[in-house]
Amino acid sequence: MILIVVEYANGKVSKSTWEMITAARESGREAPLTALVLGSNISAIAAEVARAVDQVLVADLPALAQYDPELWSAAVAQIAAEGEANLVLIGGSRSGREYSPRVAIKLDAPLLEDVITLKSSAETNTAQRYTFLARVTETIESTTPIAVVTIKPGVFNPATPKAEAAEQFDVDLNLPTPRLKVTGKTAERSSRISLSEAEIVVSGGRGVGSAEGFTQYVEALADQLGAAVGATRAIVDAGWRPYSEQVGQTGKTVQPKTYIAIGISGAVQHLSGMNKSKTIVAINRDPEAPIFKIADYGIIGDVTQLVPAILTELKK
Repeated sequence: MILIVVEYANGKVSKSTWEMITAARESGREAPLTALVLGSNISAIAAEVARAVDQVLVADLPALAQYDPELWSAAVAQIAAEGEANLVLIGGSRSGREYSPRVAIKLDAPLLEDVITLKSSAETNTAQRYTFLARVTETIESTTPIAVVTIKPGVFNPATPKAEAAEQFDVDLNLPTPRLKVTGKTAERSSRISLSEAEIVVSGGRGVGSAEGFTQYVEALADQLGAAVGATRAIVDAGWRPYSEQVGQTGKTVQPKTYIAIGISGAVQHLSGMNKSKTIVAINRDPEAPIFKIADYGIIGDVTQLVPAILTELKK
C-alpha cells in the first residue's frame, strides 16, 4: 500500500494532503492509497479525506491531541510496518520535515526529501528535487522495499475528491511515553488567507521602495483582490515582512491561479517558489528583469505610478 499521513488545520484537511494524494496517484505504483489520520476528535477530517483514497486508518486518541514528533513517528512507522507499505508519503511542512527522518530510521528505509516528482515501481522509487539553491534538479533513486518520501508543498496539483467515500478503520497504536509537554501556544493572527491556500498571491520585492511602500502597494492590492501576501527573501531579511510570507527556495512554494509580482526582479531562488503558478503577472521598471522571462503578462514601469492606477480601476 501507499501510506499518506494526513495533514490538517482548523478542522479541515490541508492542501498539502490533497497534493500528496495526487503525487501518489501519479507515481505509477499499483497499490491501494491509504490515508492515516492522527489526532483527537478527528472524525470530520477522516470523513473529508475518505473521498479521495481507498481506505482511511484513524487513530483518534487523547495522547495525539498535540503534535509530538516522537509519537507521530512511532505511529506512522508502526502502521507502515504492519500494513507492509511500499511508500510512506509525508508533507514537506515544518512538522513533516521534523518527524519524517525518525520514521525512516525506524523502518530502516531511505528518505527522499522535498521531492517535486515521484515515480514508483516494484523495483525502484525515482524522484527529483531541487538543490544548489534551485539551480540544479537532482534525481534520486531507492531500490528498497519501502521508502519514506516528503512532498514539497505547492508542486503537485491538489487531488479532486470522489463522490463515494472509502471505508474507515480504527487502529490500535503502541505509543511510547511522551517526553515532551506543550505548555502553551501562540498563534499568529491574520485576517488574510494563507499563502498555501490562496488562489491569488500578490508579492513584493525591493522595487516597492520601503516597508511603507510594501503596505501602500502590495497589501493594498492584495486587500482589493482578496489575495494572500508574499515577499522575497530580501524583503524579509530587511525586516519589512515576516518570514511566514517569504516565497522561494528558503520560504514557501506556492502554485496559485494568479501570482502578481510587484517590484520583483526574479532571482532564481524566488522563481523556484512560484514558477508553477497558473498565470504570472510582473510589474517592474527594468525591462531586462528575469521575472519577465516566465511572466504571462509583463508591465514595464514605475510601481509607484502603476499600482495606484490599477487600484483606482479596481475600485470602480
